[in-house]
Amino acid sequence: MQWLKRSLVLLVSLWLFACSAPQTTAPRPDKVNDLAWAIQSLGRNISPQEAARAAQVAYSESARLAVLYEIEDHPLVHNTKVNLGIKPRGLCYHWADDLEKRLKQEGFETLSLHRAVANFDRIRLEHSTVIISARGDGMYEGIVLDPWRKGGDLTWVPTLEDPRYDWIPREEVFRIRRERRARESR
Repeated sequence: MQWLKRSLVLLVSLWLFACSAPQTTAPRPDKVNDLAWAIQSLGRNISPQEAARAAQVAYSESARLAVLYEIEDHPLVHNTKVNLGIKPRGLCYHWADDLEKRLKQEGFETLSLHRAVANFDRIRLEHSTVIISARGDGMYEGIVLDPWRKGGDLTWVPTLEDPRYDWIPREEVFRIRRERRARESR
């Protein structure tokens, strides 16, 4: 019965999103330059070289992860395949973990990285991302770097201007969940 239910979910997902497979081609230089400019615009103390490097890494790592995760479908279809064990990785938190790890390797001195979650307490699908900001600024002054949303084609947007998600610091979500578990265990 469980197998039938999972198969039905997969078939419905494939049917709903079959016409919207993501494009995972190399980013156009103008897209990378636009992101670099946006990152540098976050603060006057941001190194132009770091902003350019962060933009290049964000785009190139997103494309690399799309290949690594074997992205062939819309993100929700891919999520279903991961949850069914057909694909090993590619949930939003995988993208965020791996992108954050790669960006941290750069050792930025004028930029900070943050983790955020949206929809953790709603019916809509929970979503995780990484946010970049000027060193010392919070995530709400930063830019969302979201490779999951378009299956490896990086989406970036100022945190407070994201039309799809209201972001909350990941540590805040963890704190709320710990408190709920503590109340429920009493």
